[in-house]
Amino acid sequence: MQLRIFTEPQQGASYEDLLSVARTSEELGFDAFFRSDHYLRMGDVSGLPGPTDAWITLAGLARDTSTIRLGTLVTAGTFRFPGPLAIAVAQVDAMSGGRVELGLGTGWYTEEHTAYGIPFPDLNTLFERFEEQLAICTGLWNTPSGATFDFVGSHYQLRDSPALPKPVQAPLPVIVGGYGPRRTPRLAATYAQEFNVPFPPVEVFERQVAHVRAACEARDRDPATMTFSVALATCVGGDDVEFERRAATIGRSPDELRQQGVCGSPAEAVETLARYRDAGASRVYLQMLDVTDLDQLRLIAAEVAPHVA
Repeated sequence: MQLRIFTEPQQGASYEDLLSVARTSEELGFDAFFRSDHYLRMGDVSGLPGPTDAWITLAGLARDTSTIRLGTLVTAGTFRFPGPLAIAVAQVDAMSGGRVELGLGTGWYTEEHTAYGIPFPDLNTLFERFEEQLAICTGLWNTPSGATFDFVGSHYQLRDSPALPKPVQAPLPVIVGGYGPRRTPRLAATYAQEFNVPFPPVEVFERQVAHVRAACEARDRDPATMTFSVALATCVGGDDVEFERRAATIGRSPDELRQQGVCGSPAEAVETLARYRDAGASRVYLQMLDVTDLDQLRLIAAEVAPHVA
């Protein structure tokens, strides 16, 4: 099982904070550093110094790290046109030497759209655009060098695109996720290398895995070619006192955390991860809400990771 570090910078983090987490994660042997793509804080936090742009951040990290993989969980489709997004992601992939992954979703947080003047369409339009965005990004990257790419959709039209630049990776990994029983699994089976379920109980994760496996089979795709992953809130302490202190720092109750994530003692964290591994997860995104707590990363690397790798 691969362990990845997942941050929520809209809750309050500078580039320097994220760089410290990414470099420490790299030194400790975690598989990847991921970040959310949001422009507004959630809940009762200051959010200072304010939001950072996901792909500008990842471009910096591409040059300031050397081995750890980098990506978004997930980029909001409402934030960017698919053509420029494909260019940006391919460029950051080149800047990193081929270490970037694109998690792409519809977008959902209406308040951040209002706060920064981003149009937010109805749900059906969101999904229609999302499918076209996936088709365009992957189509541009997969177009042979020297050929052009055309696309005619309800929301986007491309003609005679040179489909440049190309990412280093072929294919560049695309992550799709969510809870829908039909449409999202179909899109994942069509365009993605990974399907992610955010913060689910084990039984819900198992149900989504079954939906995606069925969608793969309906497209004559081997389900074994799909990576199944889960994102889980993470709060681990060497003892109860340390765990409770960390829970208080992120404003969560210890009991709630134990029910919903990789939380408690290292032994409890290993037990939780094993349940998701047995349910089909080969990759876990550990949501670290306190980006200043590098000692927690060290604890997980020393006392959790060796037992689930």
